[in-house]
Amino acid sequence: MSYYDIDAILTDAEKIPCTFELDVPDLGYLDNNPTAPLKSGTQLQLPLWLAEMLALQSAGDEGKSFVSIELPPPLSDEVVQALKADPRAVALRDQSAHFYNLATRMLDLFEEKELVEVLRKTFAVRAAEIALHARKGAAGSEEKASNLGVGGAGEEFLRGLDEWERKLFRKAHDGAKAGKEWMDGVKKH
Repeated sequence: MSYYDIDAILTDAEKIPCTFELDVPDLGYLDNNPTAPLKSGTQLQLPLWLAEMLALQSAGDEGKSFVSIELPPPLSDEVVQALKADPRAVALRDQSAHFYNLATRMLDLFEEKELVEVLRKTFAVRAAEIALHARKGAAGSEEKASNLGVGGAGEEFLRGLDEWERKLFRKAHDGAKAGKEWMDGVKKH
């Protein structure tokens, strides 16, 4: 990803549950106690960029990392079970506006084979659904066109897509629309 990628920056700002494994002086302000050190066992929500740096950094003679990271709420067991049941029924945007980016970053830190498989299936099923809605939205006449973007079921569908899926929808929609325009031009000649 690019240094200037807004989606990457927003993903890095996502809060991740962490537990401090060591006492850390001068970090008590993270736990609303600026005069005290941050104690071992303290649980905090830290931005992904900071949590990752602290988890990968080792301290002391034991080589223990400063924090241990847990999977964030968008990747909780409840969400994963719902995705297993029906990926189309989960509004990923309600979990995280950058769901796939967050999941990818977390999979860099965790070896969760089951989660990888669930996310792969989720993407495949949802991409097919996105392509279907994009083709409907690019249909020829106004009567046949889907009501995407103007209310109703189409708007509800778009509301549940994360940012990456929205970009995929826009590209698929624009491609289907351009293909239809080209075919209409070919038919006229």
